[in-house]
Amino acid sequence: MKAIQVEKFGGPERLMLADVSKPRPGLGEVLVRLAYAGVNYIDVYMRDGSYARSHTYQTPLPMTIGMEGAGRIEEVGEGVSGLSVGDTVAYCLSRGSYAEFAVVPAWKVVRVPAGIDLAIATTLMLQGSTAHYLSRSAFPLKRGDTCLVHAGAGGVGQLLVQLAKRAGATVIATVGSEDKARLARERGADHTILYRQMDFGAEVRRLTDGRGVDVVYDSVGRDTLPRSFRALKRRGVCISFGASSGQPEPVPLLELAEAGSVFLTRPHLADYMASADEIRARAADLFAAVAEGALHVAIDKVFPLAEASAAHGTIEGRATRGKLLLKIH
Repeated sequence: MKAIQVEKFGGPERLMLADVSKPRPGLGEVLVRLAYAGVNYIDVYMRDGSYARSHTYQTPLPMTIGMEGAGRIEEVGEGVSGLSVGDTVAYCLSRGSYAEFAVVPAWKVVRVPAGIDLAIATTLMLQGSTAHYLSRSAFPLKRGDTCLVHAGAGGVGQLLVQLAKRAGATVIATVGSEDKARLARERGADHTILYRQMDFGAEVRRLTDGRGVDVVYDSVGRDTLPRSFRALKRRGVCISFGASSGQPEPVPLLELAEAGSVFLTRPHLADYMASADEIRARAADLFAAVAEGALHVAIDKVFPLAEASAAHGTIEGRATRGKLLLKIH
């Protein structure tokens, strides 16, 4: 089968289309014939070596990357119940989706309801689940809360803005251009800030009458994290869940105290998708919201599998306005 392999950590040029053996499912696994693979920053971190020492997201070389996909079950391994050959499924957090076929632990797989397009289902698994756990679990938003969403026009950002509004929160989104500001407002953002043109911390203080926000959702990293603390209210929470501008410098602990005794957490999605029940509950909530027309999923670009390196160049260029996908079959 065809697969995108990484033999050495580095830039997008390290993504090579290769012929590899088609895998077979083992105990508790299914073989998925993939229709789409999602392109996510976690793939970038695995490709460039940022996660070389991660125990949660292991990166043994050579490897086939890709942590999100959707398609049909081709084969069912021993000990699997409740799933059958031909089922339409989606999954995330199982490495190997940049390929024609992938073996996936059955407990990580969810059935895709009739009427949900496979491209949408792919997007909802990793980016959708990320937005879901951030707004429902890591900091459960409620009516009256105010949040700051960095990169509010990106793939996760658009979903997070919508889920935050569904929870009743006031949403302030940072964006990189007027076009992206318009997009974030279309998704429900109450306020937008062009973070390259103004001090977003000062603007947040102005918008909140000096109080600051209850929570900052920071996927940008190096360019924003040190200033995100200053946008928080006293004892507010900063959730650093990505680093599109590069990994941030280590944070001196006293900085958290000086910013108002604020809290900083750097979660992994895997710790919020730790069981089949948790995965299925998040997916069911997201699928239902799409079916009701209450959640808009933006697909920005779809690349052929062979153009995975171009897809990585696009996401790292921070020019996306939604989800990037690889079309497999």
